[in-house]
Amino acid sequence: MIRNAATLFSTGLLTCALLFAAAAFQGPARADQNDPRLDPLFEQLSQAQSPASARVLAGEIWRIWLDSGQDSINILMRQGVEAMNSGRTAEAAEAFDAMVELAPDFSEGWNKRATLRFYEGDFAGSIEDIKRTLALEPRHFGALSGLGMIYDALEEPEGALKAYQAAAEIHPFSFHAERRIEQITQELNDRRI
Repeated sequence: MIRNAATLFSTGLLTCALLFAAAAFQGPARADQNDPRLDPLFEQLSQAQSPASARVLAGEIWRIWLDSGQDSINILMRQGVEAMNSGRTAEAAEAFDAMVELAPDFSEGWNKRATLRFYEGDFAGSIEDIKRTLALEPRHFGALSGLGMIYDALEEPEGALKAYQAAAEIHPFSFHAERRIEQITQELNDRRI
């Protein structure tokens, strides 16, 4: 009995390994905001039972969003992110500008440029890029949180609250959005008293 269970277990592992290998060699999956893997991930994220499981799911969503499916665009993405993280904003802007020009239907290109514009204090430009991001990927919780941060910087709490609530509806364990929703709600309640 134990031997049969062990045989079934090892055969099951072998089958899983073979299926995984076959899937890996089927060629590149479609990446970007239109990737078919996203719908089930967003469904699972909406039903996540813990911050840890939500973090894993959100990480997988980000991984897909960051891959345009085009090598040249992915190179621009890496160059732009590296430059932005290193404080080389002119270089980052050049990469992100080229990315949105060459791949205008790639939502994460717009989102990355929106992030850079936010860091540079170009809130109007960042909002415009966030609008493009959300037109392409309405579930982009990162862009919605970014919009909340812009409204925070502009001292527009109602706009910030609305953006953070939209982000939290998609990503229920977004720590920053949850914290800001509580803080802004308290601030607005204090003003009404």
